[in-house]
Amino acid sequence: MDFKAILEASYREMLRRYIEESSEVALYQGQMFSRKSIEHKVSPEEIINIHRKVLKDLFPDIQKEILSSFDFLMEFMMDYGLAYQEHQSLRNRQFEIISEIETAASIQENLLETPVPDHDELDIGAISVPAKKMNGDFHQFVHEGERISIAIADIIGKGIPAALCMSMLKYAMDSLSESTKIPKDVLEYLNKVVEGNVGSSMFITMFYGIYDSVKHLFTYAAAGHEQGFYYHSLTDTFEDLTTEGIVLGVDQDVTYKQYEKRVEPGDMLVLLSDGVTESKTDEGFIERSAITDLIQTYMHLSSQEMVENIYHDMERMQNFELRDDFTLIILRRKQ
Repeated sequence: MDFKAILEASYREMLRRYIEESSEVALYQGQMFSRKSIEHKVSPEEIINIHRKVLKDLFPDIQKEILSSFDFLMEFMMDYGLAYQEHQSLRNRQFEIISEIETAASIQENLLETPVPDHDELDIGAISVPAKKMNGDFHQFVHEGERISIAIADIIGKGIPAALCMSMLKYAMDSLSESTKIPKDVLEYLNKVVEGNVGSSMFITMFYGIYDSVKHLFTYAAAGHEQGFYYHSLTDTFEDLTTEGIVLGVDQDVTYKQYEKRVEPGDMLVLLSDGVTESKTDEGFIERSAITDLIQTYMHLSSQEMVENIYHDMERMQNFELRDDFTLIILRRKQ
């Protein structure tokens, strides 16, 4: 007796027993039968065909219409089986992609980690939260003697390509020599790197500044980046930080303007990405004044507590759904 005949005989006995007894034993035998069928690569359509034939053997007077219904079921299961296999394949691939993204996000987090400087003259706070797994924002502090350099950048693009671009930017910055760390020169150097190595569909906005803690002078330049704020403690007022310059990667020969700001005791520099200023609530985008209002609300706290409280407030305003990466840095000269 060939395998097909054995299969048919086994199925006939199981079905007969189940119809007569409706027992758990018969159901268990059915489960074993299905596993054996899978091992021998018996398709669902073949099982249906065996079921139809066994029914006819067990009930010779069965209505023709009932038997015909199994022809319909067979056609249905053939299409269903193909669709199910495709679904499982896509699902497995999706799990692989999710795992890869989580691994890449972990690597990126470690790669871009930058400690907030502990300085006698400055109180510094920073927070950077990605809207998705991968962060399209980048910030970096470098504390060298009496100077602290601050970089904040935003990749116009998302996902793994943006993360790779961000890694390239970090290594390009790490390769800068001490003599080239003048804000406008830094941006012009990075612009050439980005223009020569990144595709035309991806650009980077960037703000780069250096704080001299002896002169209390902040020198900075920007490449299409969101304007920050300057807080005057004497008058309790805010002003926008003047910036001008196109995004990195558009024109290899572009030059950038450089600006200076003398920082008085109690004054603050507020640097951010557009994920802060373009936060959107049910009523629309928030006004820049809403950000300065929040800063004033938490001004009695340390800079780190300020940025964390502002983030949590803005997160609540957006129903805990960030629409863009959120980066906020506050530097306050101590009294």
